[in-house]
Amino acid sequence: MTDVTTTVAAVDLGASSGRVMAGRVSGDGVTLHEVHRFPNEPVAAAGTLYWDILRLYADVRHGLLAAAREYPLASAGIDSWGCDYGLLDATGALLGNPVHYRDARTDGVTVPIPADELYAVTGIAHLPFNTIYQLAAAAGSPALAAARTLLLVPDLLAYWLTGVTGAEVTNVSTMALLDVTTGTWAADVIARAGVPAGILPPLRQPGEIIGPVSALPDARWPLIAVGSHDTASAVVAVPASGRDFAYISSGTWSLAGMELDRPVLTQESRLANFTNETGVDGTVRYLRNVMGLWLLQESMRSWAAAGRTLALGRLLEDAAAIAPLRAVVNPDDPVFFPPGDIPGRIAAACRRTGQTAPDGAAETVRCILDSLALAYRYAIRQVQELSGRHADVLHIVGGGARNALLCQLTADACGLPVVAGPAEGAALGNVLVQARALGAAPDGLDGLRALLRSSVRLRRFEPSGDGGEWAAAARRVGLD
Repeated sequence: MTDVTTTVAAVDLGASSGRVMAGRVSGDGVTLHEVHRFPNEPVAAAGTLYWDILRLYADVRHGLLAAAREYPLASAGIDSWGCDYGLLDATGALLGNPVHYRDARTDGVTVPIPADELYAVTGIAHLPFNTIYQLAAAAGSPALAAARTLLLVPDLLAYWLTGVTGAEVTNVSTMALLDVTTGTWAADVIARAGVPAGILPPLRQPGEIIGPVSALPDARWPLIAVGSHDTASAVVAVPASGRDFAYISSGTWSLAGMELDRPVLTQESRLANFTNETGVDGTVRYLRNVMGLWLLQESMRSWAAAGRTLALGRLLEDAAAIAPLRAVVNPDDPVFFPPGDIPGRIAAACRRTGQTAPDGAAETVRCILDSLALAYRYAIRQVQELSGRHADVLHIVGGGARNALLCQLTADACGLPVVAGPAEGAALGNVLVQARALGAAPDGLDGLRALLRSSVRLRRFEPSGDGGEWAAAARRVGLD
């Protein structure tokens, strides 16, 4: 690491928005500057829900060009969500827009591999949108028959920028096609699942140089593979000291778990729906998916569609004044997964469990936040039990770190101090891995996190109460 300031561009794509950030790294710390922020809205066409991948690519190009005009860029890197993919034909042309993971095409889809055998190899929890099930749903389609290459979303964008194909391992690990023990493609699983092995590109690791950014004029800098799954980048940016911590990467999804040295492949782990995703530097992101702020985001969209324009800040203030735990739901109930009328579904779920449904938007928001805190309590308790590791502190990174009410409720529910921040965790982790590859940041994760701690403002929330009311609420919805 040198004393010179190095500037890189981080492309960070979330399920509801994307951003291009300029990150400046020196021996004094890390700073982020937002260059371009843009919406990421799915498009429904002929009964299928798609990602608008060409619009995303146009926004990525726009952001990178703007960053290059303003900063002396040394490199760029891309992270995004997992599982979804594009198919290329023999000429390298895209065979249709990537299908959105919330599309119904995987409903009821199975693969001819027993669940315990699949978990023993891949360590990936059963989620209906995992790539292995998306490919099973696509079996026999003209697009899959014509495909010569499959690229996950960040790798597809990287291909368009550089002309180089590859598969970054932290995102690949979400597909249920990677051997979690060896870190290689799981050949037997791929064959038994009927996936054409020839479409899977070579694996690459975070920190590898993908190639020069040839698609942009005058770009004399490379694209670097980062933890291209946004949670992998976010976990790099968990500002922890030591190893006795749990984390929640809180955005549209919440990923609640711990960082481990090796996977947990027990039947107890599988039945608890914990997943072993690959992290940066060969770590394991041992975690459970929780429905997350999707419930709040989709509720806001529903109210707006009904002509009710509500200010989130005011809603959170009103929600904070409401008595806790009056009504709660299990956020991971499959009824909440598809887009649509989330407030109506919450009210119906409350009535099914003998509770009074929330009355109005503020009570619905309070129900969502109380329910998320309950789900976090359940996940954080289980991750410690299943991993045999103890957490002294719970870190919340991502957009949810800005929500003080959610952070305090999480501390109260989990009985652990919560350290909130950074909110732009994925972008910061993206920047740090690039900087390290360029020799401008420390080698190990401990060093990267120490550099980060010197740079960001963090908030600490101490738990209050004895936890009894949370335990009672958890029993109401089966989160005990």
